Amino acid sequence: MDKKAKKILAATFWSAGGWKNRPEVYAGEDFEYAKSKGLMFDPLTVTHDELIKRLHDLHQTVTKEQVAAAFLHSLSTKKVHLRSALSSWALTARMPLHTYGERSAVRPNYSSCGDCNHHGLMSNPEYVNEDLNVLNFERVKWGGIRLNWLLYCWLDLELFSKEEAFDVTPEDLAIFHKMTEAIQECEAHDSARKLEKRWKDVLPSSKNERDVVMEIWGYAGLLAEGDTPRRRRGGDHDFNSVAGWQGDDGYSREALQYYFGAFL
Repeated sequence: MDKKAKKILAATFWSAGGWKNRPEVYAGEDFEYAKSKGLMFDPLTVTHDELIKRLHDLHQTVTKEQVAAAFLHSLSTKKVHLRSALSSWALTARMPLHTYGERSAVRPNYSSCGDCNHHGLMSNPEYVNEDLNVLNFERVKWGGIRLNWLLYCWLDLELFSKEEAFDVTPEDLAIFHKMTEAIQECEAHDSARKLEKRWKDVLPSSKNERDVVMEIWGYAGLLAEGDTPRRRRGGDHDFNSVAGWQGDDGYSREALQYYFGAFL
């Protein structure tokens, strides 16, 4: 990733005081430079149906082994922008080619599109002058925030498809094993926030980055609610995909083997 372009992207949205006001128009020499390096973009107008077609095409070339390797590679290198390809791939891999109005959602929790809603994806019938830059900033800064947005999943996998192959090192695998061990050490009633704190000494990262990793694991089915009774009222409102997770849910060994079996 070009360092100058990365700095331009970051400076557009972030300062020492936190979020900056989003520009009304992206223009200027810096923007053109970051755009030439594939980190910033002109506004995008596209339909839901076209995004579904693009995602279907991406799945012909982007494999689960590639996104798993990228996730593992990110653990020691802290290349957080490589992590959410795992959840973007998982959320869209089994989704059929469809149109927005083909099947309406009976109970739309995420989208009125039945297929997107079934797969937990937030989608709209069309997108007009969408700002991809803020989505990519969140991806580069923390590993992604709007992980289950159809638009983000497409952008994430589109950018990922341009990456080179990744090496998985013994250090990456050691961190990964410590992460799973920390899950097993959780108390039965522990929430996702308690797991994040356990990961603090295991995963080189910030709190926000660890939060995103848990969300990625939730969307990929690695951290999922089990059949055991919930031990707390309500969920953990700091999270989305792992809001209802508790310690005795552990992690899915089936999902872990499916994604990471080739590396373990």
